[in-house]
Amino acid sequence: MNVVVAMKQIPDLQQIRIKNRQPVFDDVPLTFGTIDKNALEAGVMLKENNLAEKVIVLAAGSEDLEDTVKEALAAGGDEAFLIVGDDLNGAESSIIAQVLAAGVKKIDDVGLLLLGEGSGDNYSGQVGSRIAEILGWPQVGYAGAIKLEGNKAIVTRVLEDAEEVVEVALPAVITVVSGINEPRIPSVTQILKAGKKPKEVIEEDELDGINKEALITTVSNLAPESDRKRIVVKNVAELVDKLRSENMI
Repeated sequence: MNVVVAMKQIPDLQQIRIKNRQPVFDDVPLTFGTIDKNALEAGVMLKENNLAEKVIVLAAGSEDLEDTVKEALAAGGDEAFLIVGDDLNGAESSIIAQVLAAGVKKIDDVGLLLLGEGSGDNYSGQVGSRIAEILGWPQVGYAGAIKLEGNKAIVTRVLEDAEEVVEVALPAVITVVSGINEPRIPSVTQILKAGKKPKEVIEEDELDGINKEALITTVSNLAPESDRKRIVVKNVAELVDKLRSENMI
């Protein structure tokens, strides 16, 4: 059985600047979301426990994916299946779910599809459920622990004030929370070997039955307005007095 981990390429959130209340993406490197890395680690741990044969990284986006995916391959992915299209970066959940589901269908012997509970950029939390509906597979969300026994998965779901243990038949879609594990940091040797691991790259146009009609249109993406008092202080003592007058210290 192979485990597929769907990962989303996003801008490095730590390097995004704000100008006129809008994000500036110029020269911002691309990476995978933090929770996506948790999903990958969960898949790699299943393989290390001899519960999966291969861990296959599945991603959809621009041609930059071929570079970005090396990060995931260095962290334990065995191979990558990449779907490339100019309009896939930033595509909404309904479209990405169709594309990823079509990708899963092209991979042999998939027993489990893992994703992060939400993407690192917009965190819609929809893609996993949408893929499960398209594939006709059961889906479990908020996974904090995963065990495989035969043809079923035993999943501990982390809820707001409780834990729930459920069993689900395989193949299945499971979305994980960040607390499920601590993603490993690849060694230099693993990073160097990542470039030699197998990658299959297909064009989005090679997939059949994708409805590209967007159901949601982003009207604006603005940072909150900040109301500054524009007070200039000349020294530390004056700063302390101002903070005390505002009951901040």
